[in-house]
Amino acid sequence: MCHHHSIRKNKTGGLRLAAVGAVLLSSSVVLGQNTAVEPPVVVTHVDAVYPPSALAERRHADVILTVTVDADGHVSKVDIASSGGDDLDEAAIVAVRQWTFVPAKRNGVPVPSRIRIPFHFAPPAPPPEIVEPEHTEQPQLPPQLALPPAQGAAPETPQGSEAATEVEIIGKRQPPSRGTSDFRIPRATLTAAPHGTAADLLSTAPGVFIAHPEGEAIAQRVFLRGFDAEHGQDVEFKLAGIPMNQQSHMHGQGYADLNLIIPETVRSLRVVEGVYDPHQADFAVAGSVEYDLGVHERRSRVKLSAGSFGTRRLLALWAPEGQREETFGAGVFRQTDGFGTGTRGGVSGGVLGQYELKLPGDISASIHLGAYAARANMAGVVRRDDLEAGRIGFYDAYPDPSARSQSAGTSRMQVGITLEHSGEEGSRTSVGFWTYLASYRSRTNFTGYTEQSLFDPTWIGRGDLIEQANGDLGLGGAFAYRGKHLHLGSWLGAQYEFGADMRTHNIEQAQNLLQAPENQTWDRRVDATVRQTDLGLYTDVLLNASRYVRLRGGLRGDLLFFDVDDRLGNSIPSFGMKTHIIGFRRTASGIAFGPRATLEINPTSWLLISGSYGEGYRSPQARQLQEGERAPFAKVRSYEAGATVRDGERLSLRGAVYETSLSYDLAFDPAEGRLERIGPTRRRGLVGYFLANPAPWMSASFSATYVHATLRAPPIPTSDDPSPPYVSGQALPYVPPIVLRSDLGVQGALGAMWGKPLDWKIGWGTTFLSARPLPYSEFSPPVFLLDATAGVRRDWLELTLDATNVLGARYADVEYAFVSNWLTTSIPSRVPARHVTAGPPRTILFNLTVYL
Repeated sequence: MCHHHSIRKNKTGGLRLAAVGAVLLSSSVVLGQNTAVEPPVVVTHVDAVYPPSALAERRHADVILTVTVDADGHVSKVDIASSGGDDLDEAAIVAVRQWTFVPAKRNGVPVPSRIRIPFHFAPPAPPPEIVEPEHTEQPQLPPQLALPPAQGAAPETPQGSEAATEVEIIGKRQPPSRGTSDFRIPRATLTAAPHGTAADLLSTAPGVFIAHPEGEAIAQRVFLRGFDAEHGQDVEFKLAGIPMNQQSHMHGQGYADLNLIIPETVRSLRVVEGVYDPHQADFAVAGSVEYDLGVHERRSRVKLSAGSFGTRRLLALWAPEGQREETFGAGVFRQTDGFGTGTRGGVSGGVLGQYELKLPGDISASIHLGAYAARANMAGVVRRDDLEAGRIGFYDAYPDPSARSQSAGTSRMQVGITLEHSGEEGSRTSVGFWTYLASYRSRTNFTGYTEQSLFDPTWIGRGDLIEQANGDLGLGGAFAYRGKHLHLGSWLGAQYEFGADMRTHNIEQAQNLLQAPENQTWDRRVDATVRQTDLGLYTDVLLNASRYVRLRGGLRGDLLFFDVDDRLGNSIPSFGMKTHIIGFRRTASGIAFGPRATLEINPTSWLLISGSYGEGYRSPQARQLQEGERAPFAKVRSYEAGATVRDGERLSLRGAVYETSLSYDLAFDPAEGRLERIGPTRRRGLVGYFLANPAPWMSASFSATYVHATLRAPPIPTSDDPSPPYVSGQALPYVPPIVLRSDLGVQGALGAMWGKPLDWKIGWGTTFLSARPLPYSEFSPPVFLLDATAGVRRDWLELTLDATNVLGARYADVEYAFVSNWLTTSIPSRVPARHVTAGPPRTILFNLTVYL
């Protein structure tokens, strides 16, 4: 028979749980003291079988296994700490791989952990003619790892070992909370429904909607908390400490292409809605998003996908056993013909990897590498009156050469290194360096045939195909020091942090008008070099007034410097006398300050009440600045009050009310294909978020957001429109007032197949958008979308089926209103018309994953 146990009692009755392996966060934590660490708890176990090969020698032996329990409660890795022979080792491994746990938790959040489980093998008792192996007896475990009541003999209890209960947890340090709208989206929620891109993962956060109006090679359009953030102008994105937003980008301020991130490598998301954290920098207007990368199951794999519209995808993922979750490497290639009339096809590929290691002197290092490239065609926009008249299909593109020549190509490569040293009593020092090189070129036509050349006014009617190019070399780094926990009294504690981050960019920009299909340049709009530097400093202080009240906040300041060589500035009209050489070189700078603070009150263990205030900024587009101008930052002020009700990890309910004001906003200008300034705006809204994990096999979330987004003053006058129309309190266009989102994931076991467990999973996600206001007092229709996934897995082989837009809804991904002329009628109109970009129809993708 085999006895297996993982504890030993001493004379005082204490229990000891051995913990092994690399520890990322801290050293061992002694349970029973003031700690928020909970060890794993056994849910189901399978007894080991005494192998017949050991029966001839009637061997007695001990096998000690080091078992890694992942954040889902499954055994993801087994190491042999002490061998009893190949056959006994294999018997113990086969058994323990079928155990399941309630995962270890830190501050209520499931995290991976490592535990040690010994197995004692003894041969069955005589008579010798009985050769059937007996099963192991039920192990005796500490209360924290106690098994549910089960059959079997009472375990043997060896005596005389040491008394101390310890557990070591593997995981990444979680940043402190910044109020009710600091959302941590767990992996179970991210994987409940299918998500084709890393940007689509954001749709699981409250108030977020992701659109893809410009195809596969241009950054997605993000709507968050009443902000039409376009490609990133109002949301700060970070990956491995590297800012993803590009300053002064030609296509849009704060442009953030998230296609570099491979979805299978995302472990969790942190979405801070609002600007309440001193760490938040440029573009954190509506909030900030940080992608946490890691692969929880330490097995390498290859994934093949094929499905609708000729879509093919190949993923290779390296996740070596014995390494931390943050250590992985992944590569992906993707090709698709695109839906519709073949004008949305694209090819893309990328690699993403990280390596975590320990250095002498208690220093941990993280090395990050990412690269991505893509090229895709675009269908562009179509007029609703052409759709309603049957002149064009909903998923079609205009047959005009200028419309069929729309495309985009992009690439980005980045490298980052972070060093961190954890000291005594919570102190920490970190330093990081990063660099990236990004290129972008697009050809888009939103307005058809309306433009006139600035170089030669007689050149008209050649098509409004706008070519934009942006090359960006960025360098940067960050430093932070967090001091020890200070005890200022019996009821008052404090901790402080100060830090700095810096970035500098060399940006090359161009914008021209092209005549299709030869792509002849017939007008030049932009030819510039921008050198931009951002230096940021911040302080962050925590005050603990007893265990019930916490005040966290600080001050942030940023200095931005701009050096612009505008080679088409001070242009000479075609009819004017040449008096100078064109060009406008200028410098400008500015400083932005902003306090941020959050007050949290814990009247009970299940209730948290918070209030937050913060001031942030968005940097200006460099080409819009004048010589010596104090950079006109877009100033944001945000207020929030909310409450969280929590029942451990089983249930969490949050609700908040907020207001955000912006000194000036940006809106999309279809004639120029880029963002232009408008007047001040305000958002007032409500947000609710429900997260439930009622059982290890089920996760569910639901969010509801309402926002009233308005323009508070007339738009900024221009030479083309010196008196822009304005109605007090008019709704901001394109922003859905109501966003509802739900995600549900369920998994279980079907039994065993050929000696291995057979598991299944299903999940779905729904999105509802209310009618969105458009310019000129129009509204787009509401949208309801359903995505679903189903799969089955046996050990190393997994089959899944992903379906998006299951109901086949025909909807506009984004809807606009502006003047255009696509030569579809004999008399062109200068009246603004509604335009749409079609959302993807029903899409099916089959996936085959082989685990190595």
